[in-house]
Amino acid sequence: MENLEAQFGLNQPLWVQYIIYLKNTVTGNFGISYQTRTPVGDMVFPALMNTLILLLPATAISIAVGIGIGMIAAWRRGTKEEVAMSGTTLVLYCMPTFWLGLLLLVMGVLYLGLPVGGMFTISFGPENAFARFSDLLQHMALPLATLVLGLVGQYVLVMKGSLLDVLTEDYMVTARAKGIRRRKLMWDHGFRNAVLPMVTLMALNIGLSFGGAIQTETIFSWPGIGLLTYRAILSRDYPALQGAFLVIAVAVILANLIADLLYPFLDPRVVA
Repeated sequence: MENLEAQFGLNQPLWVQYIIYLKNTVTGNFGISYQTRTPVGDMVFPALMNTLILLLPATAISIAVGIGIGMIAAWRRGTKEEVAMSGTTLVLYCMPTFWLGLLLLVMGVLYLGLPVGGMFTISFGPENAFARFSDLLQHMALPLATLVLGLVGQYVLVMKGSLLDVLTEDYMVTARAKGIRRRKLMWDHGFRNAVLPMVTLMALNIGLSFGGAIQTETIFSWPGIGLLTYRAILSRDYPALQGAFLVIAVAVILANLIADLLYPFLDPRVVA
């Protein structure tokens, strides 16, 4: 026990341990995993890349679909189509990620024959690039659908509400009275003014997306930062857990910074 405490620096005072941790973190040393006895950095960064492979397309698809449906719902307010779209997205927004993932897992395996979990089939070697990419897409289908369906609902609701506020502005009423075409009115006048709340939501959702990824990756055994976090919690692997939380925190901070930098380009009034 004394040898292990000396190896992991647990025999030092807490303030000394904290200073050593900060120094090692700045230099990229996140410590040694209690469970695997390997550097945490060698575990966290490959897992982060796997999470980004899943999270980036899911975010892009959910944003594109959410903005499109939100604009249609706002423009066709009060119609049966708008009620159906708003009701469906509200149901998706209320669904827990873990329940939705389990439901898609059962349906995808039983009716579509998709892989149960993992990222690749072991039988495919690295030399068969096309077959390996196709295999990756099949393994991505269910967790990607889970994240997209879990994210798209709030994008639709926020975009719809923001665009409805913009459509009631005086300049929009004037533009309609001038006979400007509907497509030009929506994209040139409505979209740019209604998209600012969406940018804020996108930045805030980075942290929520990582939270959803923890549940999704655990259900589908996707070897990302979420599954790493789950396994570290079960085994009380505190260095791995600290490394995963640090990476997630940095991702959230960078996302909010990028959103703040985008505001002046979307709306010059922000600078003024």
